[in-house]
Amino acid sequence: MKKSNLWSLRLGFSGKQANEIEKLGLEKFLKRSYESKFDKELPAFLVEEPKTLAELKEFNQSIKIADPETKKSILSKQANCRVEQKKWWIDKMRTSEFPLRESMVCFWHNHFVAISQKVHVNYWIYQYDMILRENAFGNFKELTKQVLKSNAMVKYLDNGDNKKGKINENLSRELLELFTIGIGNYTEEDIKNGAKALAGLNTGDNGAVYRELEEDNTNKTYFGKTGNWKADDLVDIIFEQKSIPYLITRKILKWFIYDNPPEDLVVHYGDYFRKVDFEIESLLTKIFTEEYKKDTAGTKIKNPLVYILQLADELQIANVDYIMITDFLKQQGMDLYNQKSVKGWDGGNLWLTPQIYLQRNNISNSLCSGMSLTKKTIKPIKEGDMPRSDYEKFEVKIDFSTNGNNKTIITELTNRLIFQVSDSMHKDMESLLKYDFDPKEEHANFAVIRLFNYITKLPEYQLI
Repeated sequence: MKKSNLWSLRLGFSGKQANEIEKLGLEKFLKRSYESKFDKELPAFLVEEPKTLAELKEFNQSIKIADPETKKSILSKQANCRVEQKKWWIDKMRTSEFPLRESMVCFWHNHFVAISQKVHVNYWIYQYDMILRENAFGNFKELTKQVLKSNAMVKYLDNGDNKKGKINENLSRELLELFTIGIGNYTEEDIKNGAKALAGLNTGDNGAVYRELEEDNTNKTYFGKTGNWKADDLVDIIFEQKSIPYLITRKILKWFIYDNPPEDLVVHYGDYFRKVDFEIESLLTKIFTEEYKKDTAGTKIKNPLVYILQLADELQIANVDYIMITDFLKQQGMDLYNQKSVKGWDGGNLWLTPQIYLQRNNISNSLCSGMSLTKKTIKPIKEGDMPRSDYEKFEVKIDFSTNGNNKTIITELTNRLIFQVSDSMHKDMESLLKYDFDPKEEHANFAVIRLFNYITKLPEYQLI
């Protein structure tokens, strides 16, 4: 696989940006990615959703007094809104000119996990999404402060139940264990006193606010410092700790480049991150430009999102069915806004279990055959199968040079799609694309798509 294709996949979900990386060079490509604009207009599907606490109270009351049929209709509309939100985000991932921002939103979404099914208020999830989007390349400490005081996080980790004299430690614990410094770098007393500092922080109209009657204004000792600490103070103290940079640099390396990041790189980039005062843009530039120079192809399994968007991009599917993509992601264990736990998606080898590998092969069969998919029909399409009535046919095509021959086209596709090709693979590909293959012939596209479908089933294709 060409280096520009490899990094296009790593930085933006498909191979679309490879030419830009080659044309601009990686540093300029990154700079344009950091400077890229994003849409701040409220999506149409959220216009009628409750936004203030008063509207939410009225909405909940309407459900309580509604007859069964009306209640079902209201809840169905709310569920449809969550589906629209997923489709909206996938569209941004797929259509952004410089999608590194959306890749970082997805990274932060899996780091600062706040699951929509528990948060339940669609507008709060959108607000949270926009915090991650606006701060995707900003300062890690400031982002942590904003996340800590978001309605979504306060609701998800039960801080509404955290009150003076009746402490709930969930948010305080995850702030340390999963969001900042990691297990082994704090004490149970730090968690308890952190929870006291967060007592009374509850949902508000424009983010979480302290409620005077529920907050704890006593002095608390946190990492050896004593004072009447509040949310921002906790974050400031955490970011003074020696271990603060390494959990996040390990996760960034794992998200973009290595399923098992070398520990020396975790420390190298962590030390640099502290030196630049936790500026995410500076860290990403250093990681990407230094790792770009190395031969790191094949060190990471594609997550389901990279896999499916690359497939749709390569097959040039004009009107991608985003419902199909959300269903596929859910089956593959990457349900957007709904990780299985606060730990997020583990990734790595879990992205390629036998069942997941089979599902990937099935979807490649179907899409390469120009068949739309539904929940019930992610199944293999075998030769001789009768057409299924619940499929909608669409046109698929793939880029290849019509001025070459079977060998040059195989080289063209393998350079673009897989990082390593053995002699036996090459022979198999030649048998699929016969020596007398004519790339100018009317039906040449079907033969090349057949070859592409074969490539997508190779273990090497699953890696970046």
